[in-house]
Amino acid sequence: MRNTRGSRHSLVNTQKLTIIAQDPSVRIGGKILMSEVDVPAEELLAGPRGYRVNVIDFDTATSTLYRPAVLKRAKNGQYEDAFALKKADGTPRKRPKRYDHKLVSDPTFHAQNVYAIVMRTLAQFEFALGRRVPWGSQGHQIHVAPHAFADANAFYSREHRGIFFGYFTGPSNRPIFTCLSHDIVAHETTHAILDGIRSRYLEPSSPDQAAFHEGFADIIALLSIFSLPDLVGQLLDRSTPRGRMISKAHLTADALKQSVLLGLAEEMGVGLSKGRESALRRSVKLRAGRPYMSMPEFSEEHDRGELLVAAMMNAFLEIWMSRLAKIGFVSPGKRDRSLVVEEGARAAGHLLTMSIRALDYCPPTDITFADYLSALLTVDREVVPDDKYRYRAALLRHFNNFDIRHATGADVDGLWKQFDGRELVYARTHFDSMLRDKEEVFRFIWENRKALDIDDRGYVEVQSVRPSIRIGPDGFTLRETVAEYVQIMTLQAKELKAALKITPPPDLPPTMRIRIFGGGALIFNEYGQLKYKIANRIEDAKRQTARLKYLWESGALDGDQQDGLRLARLHRARMARAERSE
Repeated sequence: MRNTRGSRHSLVNTQKLTIIAQDPSVRIGGKILMSEVDVPAEELLAGPRGYRVNVIDFDTATSTLYRPAVLKRAKNGQYEDAFALKKADGTPRKRPKRYDHKLVSDPTFHAQNVYAIVMRTLAQFEFALGRRVPWGSQGHQIHVAPHAFADANAFYSREHRGIFFGYFTGPSNRPIFTCLSHDIVAHETTHAILDGIRSRYLEPSSPDQAAFHEGFADIIALLSIFSLPDLVGQLLDRSTPRGRMISKAHLTADALKQSVLLGLAEEMGVGLSKGRESALRRSVKLRAGRPYMSMPEFSEEHDRGELLVAAMMNAFLEIWMSRLAKIGFVSPGKRDRSLVVEEGARAAGHLLTMSIRALDYCPPTDITFADYLSALLTVDREVVPDDKYRYRAALLRHFNNFDIRHATGADVDGLWKQFDGRELVYARTHFDSMLRDKEEVFRFIWENRKALDIDDRGYVEVQSVRPSIRIGPDGFTLRETVAEYVQIMTLQAKELKAALKITPPPDLPPTMRIRIFGGGALIFNEYGQLKYKIANRIEDAKRQTARLKYLWESGALDGDQQDGLRLARLHRARMARAERSE
């Protein structure tokens, strides 16, 4: 049978597109560093507009609607990349004159750049989770605006179903476009995806939950860079970027912490600091061993999120160094550059996949850094029981170095405890329906609410049922079904003590209506048996009292809880602080 292209072969799954590898300020030999990346192949309309991303380039500051990017179909069935520096057969193409100027000034390239990075980030999540991933906003397609406004900001908005990138004037009166920064585009895309997987993480809850969105988005942006081997190889040693060997002096932990690879959003950092800083954030340089979690200066979302990033990136460096130590030197003080890049890509790729998969093993409400650490360790043991490169030991050590301990409900080794399901009843539910049917999973919860220790006084809803396939390093697959339920109770403040033993703040008006949340993630194995229940119980008085105190003191109980533009204000406040620090 012939396909739509007239061929009997299967259609290709990926399409190569050219992007700016980091941002226009990161150059080798004075030229912007470029990269050719694989994105999922699909039918593209002008925009580009595909089945998940719709680039609409409207500038609200100037009321300008830019001409959409149109990718022409090539003879081989794929789309032509007008900015490619390689021919169709992979051989290099001479860099055109004023190529860099065109990249920075051509809105159609900007559209292609954001489309490719958004789709690539989405593909990384779908690979790690083994299923399609929804956006947090309604609809299948998210709108992306490369030049949405004139400001040093970029943000995701659930209500506006979009990701919006700003631009501003940097040093020497050069324009800085946030849509040309790989880190910023990947960061904002991660917000949109995380909101699709765990929608209640955007709600005010605790310092950790607010910071988790920011820290997690930074981790995805930083680790995903290491899947671009040409880029990593050149940025490790920018004085001899094409050399076959690389000196060990460039591969120490201190040297790597200073490198472009571990800084976030270099051009924006330079622009906001008027050239004094080389990156917007460089969390990996935080000094270990301080009581960060209780320090008031680390209660702001971005600052607290940096603790998560510092722990993860320091663990990455330790694992990378450990892998390099096993391959040795090819000449005195010199390592093979390609092997160095390969080992870095493997370590970063595994940590990136772990980081994403861990979301399934987190409670759906009120996440803490401790929950995330236990989720990281547990999901990795499920897929990679052997851990011969000791990823889990490195993560546990570096999270502890930044004052992040494992969850209190976890086992002594930091992993979630497996659920003792001896009292569960499966006879009234159907295995096949449990794989995808929310009603069937709710029936399972209802029949087993005592065994599951779920309080039935409030509203309980199964929000999602997601079959997943994880592929381990040995090539074997792990099939799981992840079901997510939430519990909601609305009470007056004066009722909290009697109903749930929650102590409200003393100055809280007694008749104020308070919404209390709980919920859990149920992980079923391939035979439909429950193996993990990872939950925040709604009647956990200690957690609820602390949450209520934080919300009251931060002003989040004053009606601002559902504002979807919170990320926009949060990012803008962080940028303004950088501007004031000069």
